[in-house]
Amino acid sequence: MSKPRESIYKRYIPAVAASPGFSGPVYWFIFSSGRLLVDESSGRIDIPLAPSAKQLGVSPVRTLYLGTFEEIPCFAAEAPADAADPEGLAFRPLRPLYDVMEEDLFHLAGKAIQMIAWDGTHQFCGRCGTQTVLSQIERSRECPECGLVSYPRLAPAVITAILKDKQILLAHARHFQNNMYGLIAGFVEPGETLEDCVKREIMEEVGIKVNNIRYFSSQQWPFPHSLMVGFIADYESGEINVDGEEIAHAAWFDPDNLPNIPPKVSIARKIIDWYVENYS
Repeated sequence: MSKPRESIYKRYIPAVAASPGFSGPVYWFIFSSGRLLVDESSGRIDIPLAPSAKQLGVSPVRTLYLGTFEEIPCFAAEAPADAADPEGLAFRPLRPLYDVMEEDLFHLAGKAIQMIAWDGTHQFCGRCGTQTVLSQIERSRECPECGLVSYPRLAPAVITAILKDKQILLAHARHFQNNMYGLIAGFVEPGETLEDCVKREIMEEVGIKVNNIRYFSSQQWPFPHSLMVGFIADYESGEINVDGEEIAHAAWFDPDNLPNIPPKVSIARKIIDWYVENYS
């Protein structure tokens, strides 16, 4: 059914410790208050390359190794919250970059910001309060006192295209800008299967029942630490009745008469594009 993009792991090899002996510039995914440091000098949005963060004009408070991208080492780093833009570079919010940045580097930046956020909130043991130690063999922090191991957490969420005959249900959430319409989505609750979550979220947000739920593809989504799992579902029964809290409006649309929809890098857009390709 789906046509997933080429995996980032064809170009990126994850690791927790850098190999010794590498010399030369490396990728620096540096964040300050959630903003990514980028190089815009070429007219594109590029990740800075330099032998060290200090050579970019940044003194990190925290650094993590990510692995290699096309055989070039990659580091995530956190700059002070009030860090000024270094000369020739700029801190930019990550979310608006997802439609203008190379997709694989955007997703790697998403991993970097999640790792920095996790590392920053797990400096001390949540059970006994002892300062934790970063593991050199896996992505974790361990308490040297009580042995508690903390791993980066993910929040799984489902996102679903609902089909009725040849139409698709699209919804305008209250936080969407530019009158954009997207798919029904929501976080998985404890005790739910992914399919249970699909049914619950759709009923809660637009008041209809669905069946024939099938997997489409997935996408990591670093806002702040989600794994988006995409589905296609068929309409079963009910009339659209939006919740008025998360969803302001929803309607059925034809493939040749769509409203403003999400940008191409998002899984929502990939599902909608699949729908247009197959139902036009």
